[in-house]
Amino acid sequence: MDMHPPLIDPFARPITYLRVSVTDRCDFRCVYCMAEHMQFLPKADLLTLEELDRLSTAFIGLGVRKLRITGGEPLVRRGIMGFLRQVSRHLGAGLDELTLTTNGSQLARHAAELADIGVRRVNVSLDTLDADKFAAITRWGRLPQVMEGVRAATDAGLRVKINAVALKGVNDSELFQMVQWCGDQGHDLTFIEVMPMGEMGEENRLDQYWPLSDLRARLAERYTLIGLAERTGGPARYVKLAQTGQKIGFITPLTHNFCESCNRVRVTCTGELFMCLGQEDNADLRAPLRASPDDAALRETIRAAIARKPKGHDFDYSRQAVAGQMTRHMSHTGG
Repeated sequence: MDMHPPLIDPFARPITYLRVSVTDRCDFRCVYCMAEHMQFLPKADLLTLEELDRLSTAFIGLGVRKLRITGGEPLVRRGIMGFLRQVSRHLGAGLDELTLTTNGSQLARHAAELADIGVRRVNVSLDTLDADKFAAITRWGRLPQVMEGVRAATDAGLRVKINAVALKGVNDSELFQMVQWCGDQGHDLTFIEVMPMGEMGEENRLDQYWPLSDLRARLAERYTLIGLAERTGGPARYVKLAQTGQKIGFITPLTHNFCESCNRVRVTCTGELFMCLGQEDNADLRAPLRASPDDAALRETIRAAIARKPKGHDFDYSRQAVAGQMTRHMSHTGG
């Protein structure tokens, strides 16, 4: 594969991590992510799997070492396993890691093949272990199906990281149960502060806002928290629970505590390149992909976009109007 000078943003941060959304569709309708009756994008607007492969390959040629496939729910896209198998040819040849974020609903069917392709770990979004609450949060989801998927992933040898959105009045009563279950199963656990994105009026996001500083203080009442210096290039800050040895992550998008080391960009399923999750600025990669079978224009467009990558974002709940509030749904950007 052709290697080109690597991508470095204006703040001397190498861009080594790409998140690619392969679909805006999902088999769940989580209340903080989607409206119940979503208007999905026309199929013609979506990048084809061949275009997604070309795009991913171009980024790997520009120094991307980690590729995370997201959605919507990536495993509902028809032909997705063929795409993953195709992209996996870069593992060990420029690409260090191929992984995905999933709601777990399709894992029982695909876990063994994912392991065979070379995926070593998956992130599973799971906010509650209570079946009724799970149905309420996801609207269309069934907890037993997800639990079966998580078991299948573990059986296939995949490492599972659980991502739980912290929701006051919803899963705050399950904090210790979630920690214990993840510890028993050997899963890492990361808590995520709810984000001011999508339709703020539909569910009052401010009422659900559970600051992770509070969650962390509650954890510290029962466990000794040992701060870890470990950085995965991502937004999580980690602690180890001295009593169990398990690792807990905290992602607090409102506190700007990870922008300085941001090494990632996101591409939506329509080929929009977002340099920052909290900014609207984006670049259209679909046009150069479709204009020419040669990737020179595509690489040029990517470089020009990275030259505009901002230092940080602006989410702030403390003002009356939520500054930096995004109008797009999380399912559109791919988390």
